[in-house]
Amino acid sequence: MKKYTLTIVSAVSIAATLLWLFGLGWTLQDQFTANEKFQKQKEKTESATSKKEDGNLTIFALGDSLTRGTGDADGKGYVGYLSERLKKKSEQDITLFNTAIKGETSRGLLKQLRQSEIQRQVKQADVIMMTIGGNDLFQQGKVLESLDKNAINGKKQIYLRNIKNIYKQLRELNQDAVIYHVGLYNPFSNLQDAKTTSSIVRDWNFQTAETAAQFNNIVYVPTFDLFQLQVENYLYSDQFHLNTEGYKLIAERVASLVHFEQEEKNDE
Repeated sequence: MKKYTLTIVSAVSIAATLLWLFGLGWTLQDQFTANEKFQKQKEKTESATSKKEDGNLTIFALGDSLTRGTGDADGKGYVGYLSERLKKKSEQDITLFNTAIKGETSRGLLKQLRQSEIQRQVKQADVIMMTIGGNDLFQQGKVLESLDKNAINGKKQIYLRNIKNIYKQLRELNQDAVIYHVGLYNPFSNLQDAKTTSSIVRDWNFQTAETAAQFNNIVYVPTFDLFQLQVENYLYSDQFHLNTEGYKLIAERVASLVHFEQEEKNDE
């Protein structure tokens, strides 16, 4: 009987010891994980601080022909003039990567964001510039052939789904960079049915801005008002893309916003 009791006591003791060892191991593992997360966060913060101390700002540009600069005599486009203005307004060196593609649509941009090199550049950016949506809507002027509101609304819904996924991917790749999505102007505002086309563009811009507002640090930059009057003075010979003066107008508007963001960060 005593031998049986001793066996039970031994078993309980062994079980208690194993339970204690398991608890100790769990605690140490949890502590190690917490320290590892803290160290990674610390390294990330130190890296970001070092980047700012070096005075270098990396701008990553993507999208369609407007970001590419089609129609600009010097081939700079608004992102090129933007970089020049930021260099003058701050003491930072500007590094610009422009991966925009002429004729790009929101669907095409989604595919481009799957490329490893594009993802790498997005992750390294301090500021992300983008134009997209003009080819989804205008389709090289075909929208003027019928002005079918049902067809246009169908295109808009597809575009809005795509742009939401684009925002999601950009934000997943880079949680800190401010994203500036430059809005649409109406290149046909001096033609027949200008009232209708302007209404379509304004609604397209509004819906996109509402989508952008669902995400942190995504700014939808309006341009419609810049070219609402005398748009012909700012158009390239193809009567669709902007000329040099048109791109400079957009650069001025975006530069003021980027400078404002930088000032707020410095004040913090």
